[in-house]
Amino acid sequence: MSTLDEPEKDTRLTNNAPQDHPELAAEQAFLDHAHRRLEATKQEALQLQTMVEVGQGGTNQARWEREVINENIAGRLAKLELGQRSLCFGRIDQTEESGGYSYHIGRIAVADSDAEPLIVDWRAPVAEPFFRATGSDSMGLVRRRHFMSRGTRLLGLEDEFFGSARTADQVTVNGHELRGEGALVAALRASRTGRLGDIVGTIQAEQDEIIRAPLPGILVVQGGPGTGKTVVALHRAAYLLYTHRFPLDGQGVLVVGPNRLFLGYIEQVLPSLGEAGVHLHVLGDLVHGVRVRGRDDLDAARIKGDLRMVSVLHRAVRDRQRPLRRDLRVGYGSRVMRLSIGQSERIVKQARERFGNHNAARAFVQREVYQTLVQNHADAEDLDVNEVRDVLKLDRSVREALEWMWPLLSPAQLLHDLFGSKALLRSAGRRLTLDERNALFRPWEQRGQLARRIWTADDVPLLDEAREILGRLPKETVDDDPRTYGHIVVDEAQDLSPLQLRMLTRRSLSGSMTIVGDIAQSTGAWAHNSWDEILDHLPDRRVPQNRELTVGYRIPGPLMALAAKVLPLAAPELSPPVSVRSDGEAPQVIDVRPDELIAQVVVSVRAQENEGTSGNVAVIVPTSLEDEVDAALADAGITAGRAPRDNLDSHITIVPVSLVKGLEVDTSIIVAPDRIVAENPQGYRSLYVAMTRATQRMVIIGPLPAEI
Repeated sequence: MSTLDEPEKDTRLTNNAPQDHPELAAEQAFLDHAHRRLEATKQEALQLQTMVEVGQGGTNQARWEREVINENIAGRLAKLELGQRSLCFGRIDQTEESGGYSYHIGRIAVADSDAEPLIVDWRAPVAEPFFRATGSDSMGLVRRRHFMSRGTRLLGLEDEFFGSARTADQVTVNGHELRGEGALVAALRASRTGRLGDIVGTIQAEQDEIIRAPLPGILVVQGGPGTGKTVVALHRAAYLLYTHRFPLDGQGVLVVGPNRLFLGYIEQVLPSLGEAGVHLHVLGDLVHGVRVRGRDDLDAARIKGDLRMVSVLHRAVRDRQRPLRRDLRVGYGSRVMRLSIGQSERIVKQARERFGNHNAARAFVQREVYQTLVQNHADAEDLDVNEVRDVLKLDRSVREALEWMWPLLSPAQLLHDLFGSKALLRSAGRRLTLDERNALFRPWEQRGQLARRIWTADDVPLLDEAREILGRLPKETVDDDPRTYGHIVVDEAQDLSPLQLRMLTRRSLSGSMTIVGDIAQSTGAWAHNSWDEILDHLPDRRVPQNRELTVGYRIPGPLMALAAKVLPLAAPELSPPVSVRSDGEAPQVIDVRPDELIAQVVVSVRAQENEGTSGNVAVIVPTSLEDEVDAALADAGITAGRAPRDNLDSHITIVPVSLVKGLEVDTSIIVAPDRIVAENPQGYRSLYVAMTRATQRMVIIGPLPAEI
C-alpha cells in the first residue's frame, strides 16, 4: 500500500494500462456480442412503429395510441444511441459467498435474446461495488476489471484484486483509494474537445457516494477546481432518474447553469448516460415572454438580488391600487352616474383584503365599480348591471378610472413602469438609498415597444417575483404558470443572489435539490462566504446534507501548486484539493511591460500553434482587453473563436474571465492577472478561477500580484 499525501509522491499514475492481458481477446468477443445485441434491440424498437401505423381514416383513439407509442419508441432509441462512446467499461467478479457471479458494467443495460443481462446499467444496485469497493471493504468482490476502449474496440484491461489476491501497492489520495488508475489517468490525459465528457467509467468512491446519495432534501457539494463536481452532479441527475423513475420522469429534473456557454459545454453529458429528457436552462429561460441578454453593472446587480426588493415590488404593486383622485361622472341615458372618491377607496380596500394576487382582483374591482354606479343612479331598481356594463365598458372615462384604480399588469409592465419613474421608485423604494434607486432607474421604452425590451439576467428574479405577486393575467392559463420540478441541480450556486435562490425554491416541488459549487470561486455581485448564507434562502423541509470533494483530478500538480498560492487571498478558510497528477509541465509566467502585453499574447498563441499542441486553447482575458486581444489575433492572421458566441468549438478561443468558471481546457493563456484582480469585485477569486482551468499547460502573461 502506498499513500499519495502530496502529488510529488505519486509513482503509479504515470504507468499505462497493459495491452497484452491474456483475456483481452475473450473480452473483445464478449463486447462484440453485446454490441450486436444492442443493434438488434434498436431494430426491435423500430419495428414496433409499424404495429401502430394508422392512415388518415384512423380513429382519434388509434392516433393517440400511435403518438404515445412513437414517443416511447423515440425515447427508447435515444437511450440506446451511444455514438462513439464505449458501451462497457468494466466487470466485477463476486466471491463464492456473495453468489460467485460476474457482471459487466456499462452505460446502459443490454440483454441477450433470452432477456438475460449481458451489460448491467452502471446505476443498478448490483453495479455499486464497481465504484465503491475498497481494500477494507470489498463489498463481496474478488476482482474488479477496468476496460480501456475506443468506440467498440477494447484497447486494454486492468485488474484489481481483493481478499488474499489484493493488489499490494494500491494508491490512496487524501485518504481515498483510487480505483482503476490506469483508466483514470488515460481519461485525464485525453485532449479536451470543447464539450465536457462523462466520467462514468472512472467514477471514484468519494464521487459515487455523492451520486448515490438519497433523493429527499438538499445535498450541498463543495468541490475545489478539478474535483469533478459538475460531472458528479450530472451523473447524480442520471442516477436519480434511473432509481426514482417514478415520480421524477413525470415531475421532471432541471439542471441550472450560470450561462449559455456553460450549458453548451455540458450538454452532451446526460445524453451520453442515456438521459436525454433532463431540462438544461439558465435562469433567464425560466421566465416566459421576455428577452434576456447581458448583465447589469455591479451596483445594479447587487440591489436587484437583494431581499429588500421583495418589499419594493409589493409596494410598487400597492401603489398601482389607488382610489380615484376625483369623482367619476358618466352619462347614461338622460341621467349621470357617479362614483365618489370615498366609494372607490372602499372598493380598493376590499379588493386588497380579499385577494392574494393583484390581477385576480381586477374582475372584482370592475364588478364593484359598475354595481356602485348603478346603485347611485336614481332609477337603480330599473337598471340591469350587465346591461350597464355592456354600454359603459367602452366609455373612455370608465376605462381610465378602472386603469387608475386597479390596472391589469404583467411583470414586464410593472418593472418597466417602476424603473422608468423616479417618483414610483421613490415611493416603492423607501428602504433603498438614493444611490440604490438611481442604480435601478432606466428610461421608459417608446409606446408599444415594451415587447421588444431586452432585460438583463439580473432582472430575471425580479420578473419572477413580480409574477408571484401579480398572478396570472385573464388571458393566461395554468399552463402559463412557472413549471415546478421533482429535482433541481444547480451548478456554480455560490454566486446566486437571495432573489435568484428564491426563484429556484419556487420551482421545487418537494425541496429536493443538488447544490454544487466552490465558495473559493464565488466571484459575482453576490459572492457568498459560506454555504449557510445560501441555504438560508432554499427549502428547509429537511436538514441539508453537506459533502465535500477533496481530490483534484483535472489539474496537474505543478499548475495546482501555483494556483494554491492564490487561495489564501481568495478564501483563506478553504484548503486546495489534493492533485492526483504529479506529472505535467510547469506553469510559464512571462512578465512584460504594459505596452508589450498584447504583442506577447500574439507570440504565445502563435507558439501553441507552431508546437502543434493537441486539444483546445483558452485565452483568458479581463473584460477590458477582450476586444483588443481579438483584434490583435485577427491582425496576426490567427483564427480564434470568441466565447460565448463560438462556445469552445475552436482550437483557440478568447474567453472573458467572467465566463470561464466551470470550464476545462487543455491549455490556458491568462492575460494580465493584475488587471483581472483589479477589475473584478472578488479579484483574487477570479484569478484563482482562471488559474484552475488547464488540464495540460498554463501560460501567464503579465505580472502576478505581489502577494503571490
